[in-house]
Amino acid sequence: MHPILTDIRLVTFDLDGTLVDSVPDLAVAVDAALDALGLPPAGEARVRDWVGNGSLKLMERALAHAAGGLPGEALLARAHADFLEHYGRDPGSRTRLYPGVREALDGLRGGGWVLTLVTNKPFAFIRPILAQFGLEDHFALCLGGDSLPQKKPDPAPLLHVAAQFGLSPSACLMVGDSRHDVAAGRAAGFRTLAVPYGYNHGEPVRDSRPDALVDSLAELV
Repeated sequence: MHPILTDIRLVTFDLDGTLVDSVPDLAVAVDAALDALGLPPAGEARVRDWVGNGSLKLMERALAHAAGGLPGEALLARAHADFLEHYGRDPGSRTRLYPGVREALDGLRGGGWVLTLVTNKPFAFIRPILAQFGLEDHFALCLGGDSLPQKKPDPAPLLHVAAQFGLSPSACLMVGDSRHDVAAGRAAGFRTLAVPYGYNHGEPVRDSRPDALVDSLAELV
């Protein structure tokens, strides 16, 4: 057992960039939405740096890049709706689990930890992605970016999770790949652990000073 788990009873995971590499599917949907507006594609490499603040912000960044400036409200709403439609048709065929994820989730669940998931991805897409890997039953609670009025880096989703299980935040661990995960965890009073392989807007997540950093989630167990 990793020392970060000492006295921890609940582990909350981020999804995109932490458990799964979803950018290939996200990029296809972003480019389809841009194409519908007659705009050039963003491509997977750019989308990788834009993920982390929810789908609306993702499309805002894509439009700003393609059109050379921040989009108006109507244009953003149209592009976001197109993105959701395209992504909803196929949210997971190109998405892959990162190495060590299954071992970590199986080991933690078998060891008695409560596992939850807090992502800024819309809630509707969570279960289809988890289900294709047979992981939908591993989590006692899942929250999407639209489950509450606030989303990460606001601590509210994490505080909600702790309250749902009657736990002090100090008995909870936030596991993620970005500064938003670390900031949310720290503000909520959770312990924080980060992985360096995900999406953090091109910045090393180590710079956000999580309580611990592991190269693979398998190191937890």
